[in-house]
Amino acid sequence: MSKQYRSTVAACYTANFIGALVIHLTPILFVPLKLIYGLSYTQFGILLAVNYCTQVGSDFLFSFLIDRYGSRRFAILAPVLTAAGYLIFLLSPEFLNDPFPGFLAGTILFSATGGILEVVLNVIINGIPGEEKSTLISVLHSFYGWGTLAVVLTTTLALWIFGTANWQFIMAAWIALPLFNTWQFCRCPISANVAECERMGAAALLKFKEFYLVIALITVGGMTEVTITLWLSPFLERAANIPKVIGDTAGVCLAAAMLGAGRLLYGIYGAKIDVWKLMLPGTLLAALSCIAAAVAPFPALSLAGCVLATLGASLLWPGSVVLATRQFPLAGAWLFAMLALGGDLGAALGPYLTGIAADHADKIPFLTELRNSTALSTEQFNLRTAMCLTALFPLLTAVMLLIFNCVRVRSTANTSA
Repeated sequence: MSKQYRSTVAACYTANFIGALVIHLTPILFVPLKLIYGLSYTQFGILLAVNYCTQVGSDFLFSFLIDRYGSRRFAILAPVLTAAGYLIFLLSPEFLNDPFPGFLAGTILFSATGGILEVVLNVIINGIPGEEKSTLISVLHSFYGWGTLAVVLTTTLALWIFGTANWQFIMAAWIALPLFNTWQFCRCPISANVAECERMGAAALLKFKEFYLVIALITVGGMTEVTITLWLSPFLERAANIPKVIGDTAGVCLAAAMLGAGRLLYGIYGAKIDVWKLMLPGTLLAALSCIAAAVAPFPALSLAGCVLATLGASLLWPGSVVLATRQFPLAGAWLFAMLALGGDLGAALGPYLTGIAADHADKIPFLTELRNSTALSTEQFNLRTAMCLTALFPLLTAVMLLIFNCVRVRSTANTSA
């Protein structure tokens, strides 16, 4: 990679940090918002689902526009939408008797950022001259983990120091980051991903079984990663009885560090390793760790299970992108948009299902009997049941990995013959 593109890479890494911000800031604020404004877990699930559903719509819409009009203007638009969405979110309680509609509107606006970034950042990185694409992609996605770590740690400590009543000022301070990223993208060089005459279009991609399988793979991978990371904070605080400041700093922050470390290590050492060989054991680690966290009798064991689950899930999303780019090296923005769409679809569905379980698991007949036989409160029982449900997502990812690899090997053998 030439020196002239270092500012481009830096801008992309900052932008993926912002991608973590738009996903993880409001979950950290959820318990304060629940106590101040009376939000329910179902409303929390709705905000999470709307976040990712909005990203799905953005993925689809901007896939065509980016190839047509270029990446720069959309890379600039994304952080601007983040700042505007946060402004609406934090001002909603000042202008609305019921702030939830305002929270919803702000979430829709800043969530569009996530959809744009998921497409445009991969396009920009894939267009940088050089052969280290998989390394850059993995390191790019590691900044999502580092962003999560910074957002959780900084926001949690700020809430502890300044009080939950000042959550609006804390959110306002975060607006400075997307404004800085807007300036970065205004000045850095950006190259075309693939020449238009060489680009593999949507019609060509749709002919390959591997395309549908990699979309399914990133969908279940998204369900795994995002559900685990977004439900860590309320699970540790309300189900494991770990104080928020400890759960978020020792649990959520360690989990975010595992997310970033797994991706960074692959970016440094795994360029020549088939990422499939690392993703499969990761799914099994994530599933076993979720179950261990749910049934652990001691808070420290629940915390350790959550952290290990995040490490296991760390490569599922970026690994799917790497598999896709290696399988279809001449694809344009449409491929990255479909990958983002699949990942966001899973990211919307997983937390939503977990939210329903967290509110209603005790009402299922056979679980009602189990609940009555434990010393857990209804809220603790439901959250632990929801964590057990989450273990199904990495197991489904493992199945999809096996199917994808079988089809890929068979396709390669047929081509060689």
